[in-house]
Amino acid sequence: MSKLLIGKLSDIDIRGSRTVRVKETEIALFRLEDGSVLAIENRCPHKGGLLSEGMVCGTVVHCPLHDWKIDLHSGLVKDPDDGCVTTFATEIDPENGAIYVTL
Repeated sequence: MSKLLIGKLSDIDIRGSRTVRVKETEIALFRLEDGSVLAIENRCPHKGGLLSEGMVCGTVVHCPLHDWKIDLHSGLVKDPDDGCVTTFATEIDPENGAIYVTL
């Protein structure tokens, strides 16, 4: 596993998102209302919708194509739909606001 510096907390608005590409994987980062940052694969398992373009409600992102609801902590799709996406551990340096993602 490797820990990568992705950016700064100030780069992502509250309830906003940002994407980064690491080799073949595009990762969507979401900054929640509590200031935490969660990271998931930026691709809905249903039809490949870009999750970074979806609306976040609490800790769930709604796919912009067909409204599938995906838990940002686990990557699991909510019932009645089925599937999952890869999640990535995140860490925020409290001193400088640097965001790290572990792959």
